[in-house]
Amino acid sequence: MLTGLVKRKMVTVLSIDGGGIRGIIPSTVLAFLESKLQQLDGPDARIADYFDIIAGTSTGGLVTTMLTAPNKDNRPMYEAKDINKFYLDQSPKIFPQSSRNNFLRSITSMVDAVKGPKYDGKYLRTLTRGLLGDLTLKQTLTNVVIPAFDIKYLQPVVFSTIDARETSWKNAKLSDVCISTSAAPTFLPAHYFEVKDDVGRTHTFDLVDGGVAANNPTMMAISHINREMLKHNSDPMDATRLQVLSLGTGAAKLEEKYSAAIASKWGLISWLFHNGSAPLVDIFADASSDMVDFHVSTLFQSVQAKDNYLRIQDDSLTGDEASVDIATEKNLRRLVEIGNALLKKPVSRVQLDTGKYEQCEGEGTYEDALIEFAKTISEGRKLR
Repeated sequence: MLTGLVKRKMVTVLSIDGGGIRGIIPSTVLAFLESKLQQLDGPDARIADYFDIIAGTSTGGLVTTMLTAPNKDNRPMYEAKDINKFYLDQSPKIFPQSSRNNFLRSITSMVDAVKGPKYDGKYLRTLTRGLLGDLTLKQTLTNVVIPAFDIKYLQPVVFSTIDARETSWKNAKLSDVCISTSAAPTFLPAHYFEVKDDVGRTHTFDLVDGGVAANNPTMMAISHINREMLKHNSDPMDATRLQVLSLGTGAAKLEEKYSAAIASKWGLISWLFHNGSAPLVDIFADASSDMVDFHVSTLFQSVQAKDNYLRIQDDSLTGDEASVDIATEKNLRRLVEIGNALLKKPVSRVQLDTGKYEQCEGEGTYEDALIEFAKTISEGRKLR
């Protein structure tokens, strides 16, 4: 529980963006981090052992669940190194690719976009329910924060371990949480489920993808900590006591995907479907992620603690790499390569004026930064 954080010197946060199949990129980063933790603390070390809160949206919510859901031995269901195999094996079944030529596929997709979601979501539902069974939020091995959006009441819904332990009707099944947070409009169907409270009253949820509210859930995780501190009559958490790792799923900043000249002629259908992508969804997701990064960066810099916040993002994706659902073997393997290459890139920070990431002189590569991060959170765990 977060009540124990009041006296703790440092509080650790992991945040994972939404982005469909591009979840391979942060999973590759996490596999590297976990391998460094295992070098320090032994082969049984797992990501969930080192973070007080893990927040994830959409595909990030799926990764969060895989890292924190307990197996029969009450240890994490997945090692970080196994998550990419999950993506490579399961993504083509979640997002089945048509074998027809590009022109016919484009016409068919446009018709499908008018009459319903691009994918029926049946395999994803079967898969998550089979893996997670009756596990619920309050059983996660560390505190999780996973957002979704309620289209009935037009408001965000934030699923968390703490709320689930305190309020019975918020203790949803992890499978329902995963299906909800990944139900991207136009791609997968909205998800309805019910939870009964201790006295038998039924609470209903009509949910879509958490990326509608917070594609980058870093600020949500920090706010969650502050809420708990205030509940226990403590001052809000000082950013100097936070150690935050925020993982993006890649973006196409350098490709310059759309233009005002083209978009000025678009109607409803074109905003929802253009050359195989969904511009409105892309815009919402990138805007949400970048705004959070701007705010969190400012928060840490304002207290001279910029090194306590590490955001790892690749903004140079192009073509199929930037899609959320082109789950061909070639593209999935390419995303693994991008994740591995990202580790070798110099640490960069987003610039408010351009939205692009610029290299930070003298800070080494992301590999270097993660090695130091692993040492810090390993030492912090030993001090608890």
